[in-house]
Amino acid sequence: MASPILKWAGGKRQLLDELYDRFPHSYDHFHEPFFGGGALFFELEPKNGSINDTNPRLINFYKQVRDNPEKLISRLRSFEEPESSPDPNLPFAESNRKGKEIKNYYYQQREIFNNRPYGNKFDELDEAARLLYLNRTCYNGLYRENGDGGFNVPIGRYSNPDWIRANKIREASRVLESTEIYNRDFEYISEIVTSGDLVYFDPPYEPMSPTASFNDYSQDGFGREDQERLLKLALELDREGINVILSNSGVMYEMYNDAGFYVKKEGATRAINSDGSNRDKVNEIIATNVVPANRQDAGQQGLADFS
Repeated sequence: MASPILKWAGGKRQLLDELYDRFPHSYDHFHEPFFGGGALFFELEPKNGSINDTNPRLINFYKQVRDNPEKLISRLRSFEEPESSPDPNLPFAESNRKGKEIKNYYYQQREIFNNRPYGNKFDELDEAARLLYLNRTCYNGLYRENGDGGFNVPIGRYSNPDWIRANKIREASRVLESTEIYNRDFEYISEIVTSGDLVYFDPPYEPMSPTASFNDYSQDGFGREDQERLLKLALELDREGINVILSNSGVMYEMYNDAGFYVKKEGATRAINSDGSNRDKVNEIIATNVVPANRQDAGQQGLADFS
């Protein structure tokens, strides 16, 4: 069975059963316009659908997993322990782009990984391998970029980090084999979806406090205009006979409830937090247009058996 390869903020492993409760009895193709770590996708193992994300390095990673799994695994085997000395045969063996001393192998690899956003030449396979290496060796599995798009998470402290993940890559490659992979705005879905398909939207958001309002929503990521576009698209898909399931911050409850969706608040623990000790449950919503009478019974069948 396939499972996520990357640790990614906003992962939905703890909401899988709640999401499955909203699934229709049957559907044609499965589409996920905000892919991230892909917990639901890899649990379902759907065929002939699509995935999308606006992060070009993340999408390149999944394309390499799909198209070049063995080459990717081979490249991952060449990496050294993160706290070992920098490789003198690679760029940035002594200092980074700003002239700051490179202390160890991790920071050297991080600097090379940032070739794309800083306009330097990069190899797509190498970039994909470095993404997984850094994901498994950085602090708390965070993915964070500075204003220039440079990955800037510091080194983590692990006794035996596993960055090769060969079996997970091979299983994921098998599942992705018939999947179309996009690096576009989420509205791409309107161009390819057909009646009877299922679309799962999981937009980026920050879990909010119980007293937060829509006006407090993060302006740095997926903001008000994006949320309104997403709701408009969900309504359009509903009118076209597309099954829609959406997870979002709890502050979006009224927005989707007023639009006529079936909405319920759920509690989920944050998979990643900059404070590793602060992973309390937060309010999220799951909204859908799938009427209760047409839903799959989670008590009769598990996610792994659903197709």
